[in-house]
Amino acid sequence: MRRVPRSITYPWMASSEFDDDSIPVQTSFPDRLKLALLCLLAFLAIGTPTLLARNVSPSATFFNQALALGGWGVFLSCLFANSRWMAVSGVLPAVAALGLMAFGVLMSCVLERLPLSLAMSSLGLLFAAALTLAGGFVVSRGTQRQAVFLAVCLALLVAGLVNVGLATVQTFMPSWAGSDWIASPGAQGRAGGNLRQPNHLSSFLLWSIVGLVWLCDTLLEKAERHGRVLWRVVAMLALAVLVFGDVLTVSRTGTVCVVMLVLWAIIDRRLSLFSRVLLWLVPVVYVASWIGMSLWADATSQTFIGGTQLHKADPSSSRFGIWANALSLLREQPWLGVGWGEFNIAWSLTPFPGRPVAFYDHTHNLPLQLLVELGLPLGLLAMGLLAWALWKGLRASMLAADADVTMVRATFLMVLIMVIHSMLEYPLWYAYFLLPTAFALGLCLGCSTPSDESTPAATPGSSRMRHALIIASSLLMAGTAFSLFDYLRVTRIFSVDDDSTPLSRRIAQGQKSIFFAHHADYAAATVATRPSTAWKAFRRAPHLLLDTRLMMAWATAYAEKGDVERARYIADRLREFRNPDSAEFFALCDKPRPPGIPEPFQCKPATRQFTYEDFKLR
Repeated sequence: MRRVPRSITYPWMASSEFDDDSIPVQTSFPDRLKLALLCLLAFLAIGTPTLLARNVSPSATFFNQALALGGWGVFLSCLFANSRWMAVSGVLPAVAALGLMAFGVLMSCVLERLPLSLAMSSLGLLFAAALTLAGGFVVSRGTQRQAVFLAVCLALLVAGLVNVGLATVQTFMPSWAGSDWIASPGAQGRAGGNLRQPNHLSSFLLWSIVGLVWLCDTLLEKAERHGRVLWRVVAMLALAVLVFGDVLTVSRTGTVCVVMLVLWAIIDRRLSLFSRVLLWLVPVVYVASWIGMSLWADATSQTFIGGTQLHKADPSSSRFGIWANALSLLREQPWLGVGWGEFNIAWSLTPFPGRPVAFYDHTHNLPLQLLVELGLPLGLLAMGLLAWALWKGLRASMLAADADVTMVRATFLMVLIMVIHSMLEYPLWYAYFLLPTAFALGLCLGCSTPSDESTPAATPGSSRMRHALIIASSLLMAGTAFSLFDYLRVTRIFSVDDDSTPLSRRIAQGQKSIFFAHHADYAAATVATRPSTAWKAFRRAPHLLLDTRLMMAWATAYAEKGDVERARYIADRLREFRNPDSAEFFALCDKPRPPGIPEPFQCKPATRQFTYEDFKLR
């Protein structure tokens, strides 16, 4: 059995007694109460956003993200109020990378006409990420870091197990899903839990497995001898449940990360034998669950698309195509990029005859996203700072003190899982992934150098920093509360039950929203009988997502204003998407017309060349 050095003490222990066989944990009632409160706050920030099923149009994830932002605001304010070591210089390069992105947002507003509502949302998320980075670093330099990480891991484990239960219902009893408690499955044969996206659930369950392994490695060996067998059985059952849930997502990214967990067991000799056994069991349970689900699907004529996912004609699911298009845009705009948040409008309004037919608002690759939106100079600088932070995190995982080495490696692995996921999607654009990742990175970076726990509890500098960080956390909570109120103003537009107020008035009220006015503009542009009467709505709405309805309305609005060439250009781009929803729009070209009736504008291609810049309205 692995022995813990006698010099190690844990902050949630009132006293620590060491002998050859076990390390009993004795805690006083106040300590247990503090730890319980810490776990509750961590679950509020990390767990509850992944379990909320209820959302209202126009966003399917806003309530989840607001819950994450508000929960982290509460969690961080409590951590800052109880921390002694308040310097945050160790995360300044990583924060500087976020600062460069914020600068890119402002430049996009000035140069690319990014709507202020979209810019404010991006700036708010970047601010929250920088604050959470600082929070992780501050915690790592204090005596409570192990207790805080314990709370984080418990939150991940509990939320992960509950989400597996939801995914099981979505897979085996789909008629029970689709309510305010259990979201509908994201795709046939694939479960997404209440996160709604299978790949998102897969990454969260992988985080849960990392948390479970750390809990076993840190706490299980300290349990009384007669209780170890029971807790080991419980841990193995929990692992099997989490891996089975990952299989239900049929995520290829999850499969890659399963291999990474095995590498952790092989490389990290500081893990206990039981922890390594848990990690070695992951691929075994994964393969067994995959085979079991395939057999179940064959026996019951149900759907399990595991084999289909592995044998797709396009293994990248159109990612190769969108990456090639993004590189073309980068070649056209190498210095300043297309502007932060402007990839969708630039890509949609640039001729790509062989484009992927889905409407993409992201490149599905983090480095490429930064480069195409920020340009090569700013994008490379931001990527360099992030790469530096990852390198420092790797160094910390190799050189951390004995008491913290397993925790640091677990946090680095959590960050690495999200890095891998970000090479194929954009999970960090969601607050419930961005903030835990930032916190884990800050915690990891803080352990890159030995902490000075003898630092005086109160100095003028630390006091000012503490007050500043608490105020920042309070601003995060207040901003989240305001955004919730602001969002509810817009939801009235899409409510089918609101008959008391005319739709036009609800849209006008929604257009006054600070963060979500673009949704109201979308409604104004797409419901107007004559889209040209809602011309102002096209200043903001196309910057969120150009879909079929909006492109048809925009082209029609140009035609009604007499700008037929621009109308035809947008119709040409819409035709490239080959979307069934536009079939009726183009079917007008095949219908017979009475004499004297001109041919619809969408029936002929544009004869002038435009760029996406020609369609950004002032």
